[in-house]
Amino acid sequence: MEAILQRPIAGIDYGQLPASLDYARAEQRVLRQLIQGLIFEAVLPVAEETAAGPEGWHSLALTGRGADGSEVRYVALGKRKASFGRICLAQRPVQRLAVDGSRRDATLTDFLGEVLAEVVPPQRLPGFMNELQQTLLKDAQSRAMSGMPTAPDLNWDHDAWEGRLQEGHPYHPSYKSRLGFSLEDNARYGPEFRQAIRPIWLAVARTDCRLSISASVALGTFLREELGDATLTRFRQQLVTGGCRAQDYAFLPVHPWQWSHVILPTFQAELASGRLVCLGQADDDYRAQQSIRTLANVSRPQRSSLKLALSITNTSTSRILAAHTVENSARISDWLHDLVARDVTARHCGVIILREVLGVAYDVSRLAAPRRALAYGTLGAVWRESLHRYLRPGERALSFNGLTQLAGSGAPMLDGWVRRYGVERWSQRLLEVTMTPLIHMLYAHGIGLESHGQNIVLVHRDGWPERIGLKDFHDGVRYSVSLLAEPGRAPDLVPEPASHATVNRNSYIQTDDAAEVRDFTYDAFVFICLTELCLCLEQHYGLPEATFWAMAAETVHAYQMAHPGLKERFALFDLFTETVSIEELTRRRLFGDGEKRFAQRDNPLHPFRFVAGE
Repeated sequence: MEAILQRPIAGIDYGQLPASLDYARAEQRVLRQLIQGLIFEAVLPVAEETAAGPEGWHSLALTGRGADGSEVRYVALGKRKASFGRICLAQRPVQRLAVDGSRRDATLTDFLGEVLAEVVPPQRLPGFMNELQQTLLKDAQSRAMSGMPTAPDLNWDHDAWEGRLQEGHPYHPSYKSRLGFSLEDNARYGPEFRQAIRPIWLAVARTDCRLSISASVALGTFLREELGDATLTRFRQQLVTGGCRAQDYAFLPVHPWQWSHVILPTFQAELASGRLVCLGQADDDYRAQQSIRTLANVSRPQRSSLKLALSITNTSTSRILAAHTVENSARISDWLHDLVARDVTARHCGVIILREVLGVAYDVSRLAAPRRALAYGTLGAVWRESLHRYLRPGERALSFNGLTQLAGSGAPMLDGWVRRYGVERWSQRLLEVTMTPLIHMLYAHGIGLESHGQNIVLVHRDGWPERIGLKDFHDGVRYSVSLLAEPGRAPDLVPEPASHATVNRNSYIQTDDAAEVRDFTYDAFVFICLTELCLCLEQHYGLPEATFWAMAAETVHAYQMAHPGLKERFALFDLFTETVSIEELTRRRLFGDGEKRFAQRDNPLHPFRFVAGE
């Protein structure tokens, strides 16, 4: 299938953006996604009536108060799905109904003022309103400027896909907030705009930083391979010319936005004293991947990707890099890589562990308390292996969440592959390829992986799923040492400081609860990845939800029958349990992180817990 790209607009008048059709479409998406979360997480009561038309659709209404105190209703057509009870609204405008019977398309501003203002604490509502308004503007900008493909080129490589997967999180209400970026920043650094980016390189006194180095690399050789002889020599000569000894410094790349907005203002004293030295740019161009703060090398794709601290907030989280997570990065990666290398089943699956081979972070504990809080997590980088180093001849790859995103034609990106191989055959193969290594890590080793749509890379051959790559481990694993298959091999981790919970209460690695380990995989992979795939396949290709989850259960049963020696582990990490704990992402944005926000939801695998005949 040949890709036909709509011509990207070189520039637009942002003042005209709110009057555009792109803005209107983005506004309705923000509203639908917000309302789906509010109803699913039971934030607001909903009036639900059977709607005329196809079976299963309901009229869903939320009630609010207008400026004059009169009742208003916001009505959408939707379904409650078997998949966790998720709410899916029809792709049509949400309607605002006034008490006098008048009706019009709803606006985000009215909904926030008339409905959410009734339930959200007044001190939190302005911040949440800003998140949604920023999401709306940036989604509209993305639609107007980025050039969505009418149909994808199925021969794109992974890096090309990353710049065309612009939908953002499929459930989160603030799916593209990117708080801290102006629209100009967004056009310069947002992944969907596919702009070349060159990091700013700093030299940091080694006594002021914390390093994490993989056993697989020799630091000097690695830096020479990554930077090239000429650039490495130039950087070292700059230090010598400035009266410094090159061996006393570590090199650290910084995102250009972070340099001008955070590092230069925050670290003026260190730059003045020579504890930090600005070296300028290297020669390679990078492009932002979906996570925004991770940059892929486009000049030399075999070189590492750079994950850089970025003091913006997107979806639920500040995109800083806390020093303890940087320091743990190579330790966790080496552990997982060694585990897979020694594991017959993992090797048979062909799973790729994209190691984080080097991490450098400024040690803010050396700063006085007021500056320590200001600088926390703002200066750090992690080097991650390039996927291109692992692909075999004929293999291509894309992130899992790219499968269900829609092209300009309205068809999913996976359309060509599903039609070529057949929806059931292709889906069963996809489930086998993706689920098997993840449940093996859980059952056989006691390790939960935060395998959301950006962290799973599907490797395929002409669209036929072959294997997966996994990434982002520095804060994306969860386990209990006592429940590991090989507790003696567990990495010696730097613990998270107590203050880190105030930044991200859900960012921790070790737990004593087996259910937390299971649900760490379940929440990201099953609740988001598999559910979105399930709903996409039903909507576009008629594959029933029950059929999809039966195939998923069959994959688990097949694994269990092939590994009878793990029977006790199947009960310990029960994937067929009646309910599972799912993070409430909407409540988290509405009410803050003062407490963990999880709810028990019906498990769509539970009805298929028995093998036929049992």
